[in-house]
Amino acid sequence: MTGPDGRLRLWALVLDQAGGDPVEIGHVATAAVDGAGVDAAAITVVLAASPRENLYASGRMAVDMEELTTTLGEGPGCDALAGDPALCADLADPRSHRRWPFFAPAAVAAGVRAVFALPLRVGGIHLGVLDLYRAEPGPLGTDRLADALVLADTACALLLETAGRPGPDPPDGAALLHPEVHQATGMIIGQAGVSAAVALFRLRAYAYAHDHRLRDVAARVVARRLRFLPGDGDAQEMEEAGSSR
Repeated sequence: MTGPDGRLRLWALVLDQAGGDPVEIGHVATAAVDGAGVDAAAITVVLAASPRENLYASGRMAVDMEELTTTLGEGPGCDALAGDPALCADLADPRSHRRWPFFAPAAVAAGVRAVFALPLRVGGIHLGVLDLYRAEPGPLGTDRLADALVLADTACALLLETAGRPGPDPPDGAALLHPEVHQATGMIIGQAGVSAAVALFRLRAYAYAHDHRLRDVAARVVARRLRFLPGDGDAQEMEEAGSSR
């Protein structure tokens, strides 16, 4: 357990990242990279319009892994949203492949071997997840994990202070990275006559089946170049729309 001195040390890391400006959620995530000794970090929250929305990613590795998690709908980051910490010391391990059959091999191919996903929650309220990524395999270690948990608590406090509770709008100082995904989900609801959850599932399924980035498929929907037809939700029922009707 990290004591008072350790908490002060970690808060000093956060303040150092802020550089004299008001502390924002990104400063906590960036401090977690140093505090936990990882290569990248991201903070994802639960919103009314989406199961998960990335508020901050510390670099390209985090951006790619968050997008992969959102597209596939599986991985440590998804597990931690609904439960306890999901700590994966080696994504190349066969047990990781059995647990996350799509995410694990894709993450390894992208150069990520370890993921440590820490839930951001207060009591029964699930706010989001702090995701930590590392290129090298191996456990986080007791001390590093303790520091990461303290920073996760700090992120929770900041989210509650700036937003009050999870909702459709992000906290001040945090921009949604891919708002087109939400726009596309809304358009698919109208086109296919399905719920928001089913609309997002169909968007993900199409992106995965065609090996596209989720945000790229969403952009095509928003631009009215791709239209989702009513039906059973099979990706084969999607077609290019030749007009904006």
